[in-house]
Amino acid sequence: MLYWIVRDGILPPWGKRVKIIYRRMWMLWICISALSVARAQELSWPKDLSAYRPEAPVFRADTFDIRHYGAKPDGHTLNTKAIQSAIDACSAAGGGVVRIPEGFWLTGPIVMKSGVNLYLQAGALLQFSRDFNQYPLVKTNYEGLVAVRCQSPISAEGAENIAITGSGIIDGGGDAWRMVKKGKMPPDAWKQLIGSGGVLSADGNTWYPSEKSLLGAQTPDAGVWKPGMKISDFARIKDFLRPNLLKFTSCKKILLQGVSFRNSPAWCLHPLMCTDLTVSGITVYNPEYAQNGDGIDVESCTRVLIENSQFATGDDGICLKSGRNEEGRRRGMPTQYVLVRNCVVYHAHGGFVIGSEMSGGVHDVVVQHCTFIGSDNGLRFKTTRGRGGVVENIFIDGVVMENIVHDAILFDMYYMATNAAEPIGQVKPEAVTEATPVFRRFLIRNVTCRGAQRGIYIRGLPEMPVQQLKLENITITEAREGLICSYARDLVFQRLHIFPLRTNPVMDLAQVQQVVFDTLSYASDARSLLRVEGAETKDIRISQASPAPLHHMIQYAAGVSPAVVELQ
Repeated sequence: MLYWIVRDGILPPWGKRVKIIYRRMWMLWICISALSVARAQELSWPKDLSAYRPEAPVFRADTFDIRHYGAKPDGHTLNTKAIQSAIDACSAAGGGVVRIPEGFWLTGPIVMKSGVNLYLQAGALLQFSRDFNQYPLVKTNYEGLVAVRCQSPISAEGAENIAITGSGIIDGGGDAWRMVKKGKMPPDAWKQLIGSGGVLSADGNTWYPSEKSLLGAQTPDAGVWKPGMKISDFARIKDFLRPNLLKFTSCKKILLQGVSFRNSPAWCLHPLMCTDLTVSGITVYNPEYAQNGDGIDVESCTRVLIENSQFATGDDGICLKSGRNEEGRRRGMPTQYVLVRNCVVYHAHGGFVIGSEMSGGVHDVVVQHCTFIGSDNGLRFKTTRGRGGVVENIFIDGVVMENIVHDAILFDMYYMATNAAEPIGQVKPEAVTEATPVFRRFLIRNVTCRGAQRGIYIRGLPEMPVQQLKLENITITEAREGLICSYARDLVFQRLHIFPLRTNPVMDLAQVQQVVFDTLSYASDARSLLRVEGAETKDIRISQASPAPLHHMIQYAAGVSPAVVELQ
């Protein structure tokens, strides 16, 4: 907090000196943290999860049927006013249940209010209008930044005790909003799409629903709010500013249970700066081609439970965030005390994801007994220079994966970086500042994956390696590549069973320090077990390997001494 006070110039003239001192203290703290004596070997599962359990909302039994407020289930009548009137009346009366019976209910955007449980009966379809005129532009937050977007179909701000429950379906009408890339659709579907209207990009490879949508795609920082702007400044690209289907901001005691959410214009579920969120037994579906079609993005929230739910999305499945870059650090609200269990993710960019907007930090997260089938990545942790923020105390147990397109386990601190492809020896360290991200203290155990491009991929920064990782009982089969790791330290791989298709080498390490392989198994016909690279690489120990490796199975790049690897 002191840092932001100093930075914003609130202190008297001598504040500049304080500012310099504080900045130096901040950088010293990051360096000390990076050199922490806490070791990966000491990581252990949290004994008490009581701090993770959210407080559930409580509702009165009174029921408010939307038909009593004039709603009609004919799929044609716009029921926005009727549904909103029922919600308002329920909240004003002290809360209760707003009932949406079986039927086809067309509506524009609605706003949830305190004390309201929106209950969708079996057979109820709450269909949000595809008429963009129903969604005014509002100042909000998107991808970690203050932004202007169209109003979300379902929103709430500062509400307490709210819920969406039942067994009905909520459809966000997202296919009317989203741009679509030609390569993501079958030829017949693409032909039908361009025949429906809209406009194509100059190269003919991307479809947009309107000229305003195309103009937005061509506008730098489209939708990002800057000082001196007015909401009306964004009208010319309104169609591009797709809303998230559900956006709850600064709310407390939230329940999402049983309902199916589908076809969102952008992110599907976006709780922001909320406390006590329970998500149980829901289904989230977006088509694979859904641009920015994340399942759930939990941003700067405290005490979150996500359980017994299924996701199939066009972007990340279950994702934790906390703001982007300086704006996220200024907010200073981490996502913390999150429990994810018994969930399934199908097509998605990542099954369980942290980042890349994690500038406010993410800590104390438990993931248990999840299954990822056909997702681009399984466990995906991503950040980049400029983000800042510390991600730590992440505990994952019991994950099953199959047919992962890219990486089963991914740590990437070069997410969308322009220099991500630089050779290891040419990567230059930068100064450590408050904008330097940190990944540390991860315990991942009991993971099985069959089929991936890479089994485990770890890429840290030269000035801030990925550190203090402990991976226990990991089995990787039928991956094209095994383990690739650069700029990391204090890693423990205990009972790693890794059988990639490429066995020359099975594992590739560069610029790593203090790496332990304890009880390692790999294919008996492997041509090379390990390749090591980098002048800073040291202290690699392999014990109880099967088959027992010989020294000729270790490849040393130029300038690397064989002494860096100890075979026991």
